[in-house]
Amino acid sequence: GRPILIGRGAPIREAFNLAGIGLTDVIEMHDTSLDERRQEYAEFLYGRLQRKGYLLRDCQRLVNNDRNVFAACMVAMGHADGMVTGVTRNWYTAYEDVRKVLDARPRRRVIGVSVALIRGRVVLVADVSVHDMPDGNQLADITEEAVRVARRLAIEPRVALLAYSTFGHPRGERSDRVREAVGILDKRQVDFEYDGDMAADVALNREALKQYPFCRLSDTANVLVMPAFHSASISTKMLKELGGATLIGPVLVGLTHSVQICPLNAKDSDVVNMAALAAYDVNC
Repeated sequence: GRPILIGRGAPIREAFNLAGIGLTDVIEMHDTSLDERRQEYAEFLYGRLQRKGYLLRDCQRLVNNDRNVFAACMVAMGHADGMVTGVTRNWYTAYEDVRKVLDARPRRRVIGVSVALIRGRVVLVADVSVHDMPDGNQLADITEEAVRVARRLAIEPRVALLAYSTFGHPRGERSDRVREAVGILDKRQVDFEYDGDMAADVALNREALKQYPFCRLSDTANVLVMPAFHSASISTKMLKELGGATLIGPVLVGLTHSVQICPLNAKDSDVVNMAALAAYDVNC
């Protein structure tokens, strides 16, 4: 593959000079304000946004000034295979930029999945990025998307749909949504292990799990579907800061094209990991 850099030419060259790296022909660079395709991209974007309150000049301004929009247009029109962004911008701001250009795949749901590596275990957590308070149907979709990620990583999924309750105790409206999701998955006749509602300690502790012999999971869960975005985001960050977990992601899945968004202030290694995931998506 060939790396492509999107942005203003002068700052990019200055950054390369400061790093002592030569800007060679191996790297393709596009200045959003000068690129010959910018009008083509603006018209493409206008076709998508004209009924959402955008004028053509608004789309021209976005393409000329927003590297996320420009890069997503490159990907959408086949001029690039995938994109990696983030680092200097809030995750959700970058996500909203991308969604102006790219849609979800048919019959798929866009979610973010964090991969946590801790004490020899690999645990996937979803949805950490997109859906604030998912209903039962959305939770079922999130579960299936997270399972796709697990299988791409050669992990045979055992999914726990988490709540503050465990199998109906104590009862509550939010736990009811989790139980509804389990019922929807039953009707879909999915081909992986799942169960819920259950508390996190039950899902992750083998001895605690034994107290519920009727549970469908054959062992502790390795995929955790959270009842809400805020609980997913809080728990993964606590795993990292207090538990010493290594976090990869959020891995963005469900879009028509390969896009990964690095967290704000991500390290070099994080960017490399996300680039590898984006390249892997292209080839899947």
